[in-house]
Amino acid sequence: MANKFIRLADYKQYPESEMLERAQAFFQLMKTRRSVRQFSDKAIPMSIIDECVMTAGTAPSGANQQPWQFVVVCDRTLKEEIRIAAEAEEREFYAGRAGEKWLEALEPFETNPDKPFLETAPVLIAIFEQKFSMDALGKKVKHYYSKESTGIATGLLITALHNAGLVTLTHTPSPMNFLKTILKRPTGERPFLLLVVGYPAEEVQVPDITKKLLSEIRTIL
Repeated sequence: MANKFIRLADYKQYPESEMLERAQAFFQLMKTRRSVRQFSDKAIPMSIIDECVMTAGTAPSGANQQPWQFVVVCDRTLKEEIRIAAEAEEREFYAGRAGEKWLEALEPFETNPDKPFLETAPVLIAIFEQKFSMDALGKKVKHYYSKESTGIATGLLITALHNAGLVTLTHTPSPMNFLKTILKRPTGERPFLLLVVGYPAEEVQVPDITKKLLSEIRTIL
């Protein structure tokens, strides 16, 4: 069955000088994005979260299957359950599962198994990759490039939240199967990432890090 195509009506081409200005302004905004581990408990209007999730939903995906699900967790009891389960995995991680080299790489960030931000932050967004879905007849439909597609959508979500004035932390306890159990997700979904979202705590500090230079991340052929 052939796809229906429509005219690209909303594209706007800017003069090159304005394109550069817009690119520079956006870079300056995103330069201020930092991962935060101390959060205020101040509530976030759900309308803001919804707009950011809708932005994530504009991401490209394999065969336009949009193989993602964003589970927004605000309930205190669920956040407590997630923290308990995540810290159990983190204790195993720091006790030897990670390996010496990995722990050595983490040393400058002074991380540890305790994750109080999972309860303090007003919102957790559990992001699930959908490996397959079920059609109206109950038949399994495989999703293509689901991990790559979900990764792109997650990047857009982080960007949208930062643009809205919120801070985030990408949290990836390994394994993350407890998220699927606690949040009662269906068989075809796999935990991809847990995004901690909120306002920064007062006087919060973040690691003094730098990003690679353009010459280190870009190759022109």
